[in-house]
Amino acid sequence: MAQYTQQFLSSVLSQRGPAALPYAEDVKWHIRQHLVHLTEAHPSLQPKTAVFTHNDGRTVNLLQADGTIPMLYQGVTYNIPVIIWLMESYPTHAPLVFVNPTRDMIIKRPHPFVSPNGVVSIPYIHSWVFPASNLVELVRNLSSFFARDPPLYSQRKPSTSSASPSPSPSYTSLNSSMGSRPAATPPRGYPPSQTPPPYGSGRTMVEDPAEVFKRNAINKLVESLTDHVRELRRSREEEMEGLFAVQAVLRTREEELRKGLKEMQDEKEALEQQLQTVLMNGDILEGWLRDNKGKSDDAATTSSPEEAFETCDSLSKQMLDCTASDLAVEDTIYGLDRAVQEGAVPFDQYLRNVRLLSREQFFHRATASKVRAVQMQAQVASMATRAGPQYGF
Repeated sequence: MAQYTQQFLSSVLSQRGPAALPYAEDVKWHIRQHLVHLTEAHPSLQPKTAVFTHNDGRTVNLLQADGTIPMLYQGVTYNIPVIIWLMESYPTHAPLVFVNPTRDMIIKRPHPFVSPNGVVSIPYIHSWVFPASNLVELVRNLSSFFARDPPLYSQRKPSTSSASPSPSPSYTSLNSSMGSRPAATPPRGYPPSQTPPPYGSGRTMVEDPAEVFKRNAINKLVESLTDHVRELRRSREEEMEGLFAVQAVLRTREEELRKGLKEMQDEKEALEQQLQTVLMNGDILEGWLRDNKGKSDDAATTSSPEEAFETCDSLSKQMLDCTASDLAVEDTIYGLDRAVQEGAVPFDQYLRNVRLLSREQFFHRATASKVRAVQMQAQVASMATRAGPQYGF
């Protein structure tokens, strides 16, 4: 039976998909262990799955332990039928316990620990703390509290005999009328020699001290292991936080390196473009030197510097003359400045010559400005002529 229970729990707790039970994955092992220990300590309680309906109408498939709990009352052991539902938040929160009376049983009203609808509420459930609390201790507490004040009693009239005391009037009225309110007093009219009322078959529960010691040792070992796992998890989380911080720093450095590499690549491309420009200009200069090598040899043999330069048109020749005259006047004025500083030229003569030279320089510069404007217009007209066939002007 124990092996069958373990196989059943392993099967239902390992299901996936729509048929999976709504328990967290990290607590399914604890749920299995709690139910296995419960069935070992109380074979009358067997785990099964059933549909539970919440107060809001929701239905969910949950685990339950269905069976009877032994209760020692007035020297006789009775079995109280109960259902222990393991809710979705189990084992973090306590299970939901119901007494499950049969047709010939009725719930005592009022009862300090059982509501009229069968919900059990004892201090152990209210003070449930995981992992210290478990189902075995819960059943032990239920048996103890039920022994103080039985929650159920039989609706059948006990057999009258000379050996048994007569039941109380209120209880007799209950037997005569099945629908009347049950008596508040517990069923004290059942002697141990008679067959007990239908709480279930009576049997004496004697626990082996070795089993109790073993169970307590296992509980302490589980608590110690849980504390150790919690401490190990905390240290690993701190280590992970440190690794995450290092990872963030490494990512920042990676971004900086990528940015620096991109800047270096851009600079390399700019330098390569400049190199191409320099090489192209060098080729142009070398070509110009090859084309004008003969002209430079001829210019070296000519006696006049003006003959060393050949202009392409009259405007260019006029611009060359105006520029040369402007520069010559500029040099002459500079020479007069040096001469008047040294006292070689009288000051009044210096002013007269500078006035004449400045007038002449003005005319040269004005002429050069007009020639430049005409050349610009001619260049624009030439560009428009070349662009006309290309763009359909």
